[in-house]
Amino acid sequence: MKILSRIVAALLFIVFFGFALKNTDDATLRLFPGYAVHGPLVLLLLGFFASGAVLGVLAMTPTVFRYRRELNRQKRSSALVQQEAEAQQAARANPPRPEDIA
Repeated sequence: MKILSRIVAALLFIVFFGFALKNTDDATLRLFPGYAVHGPLVLLLLGFFASGAVLGVLAMTPTVFRYRRELNRQKRSSALVQQEAEAQQAARANPPRPEDIA
């Protein structure tokens, strides 16, 4: 399975590298306040892809932290329930003796 994933990764690299070689023409990106960016098309595409990936990760960050907090809360709750179950089981295993009651 590891070899198959490496073969797929190598094929994707070759395809994207060929795409990059074919798209080296200069492109102009005109921004709103009258600014313009000149550069190879593939670099502009790579920049926008990277910025989109970063923005996607930043957008997911609050959700990830919320799920981590919930998981820690559930783990603590589960540990408390487990301790109570063990205490009840120990109490059932060792019933009080008549001389301990008095």
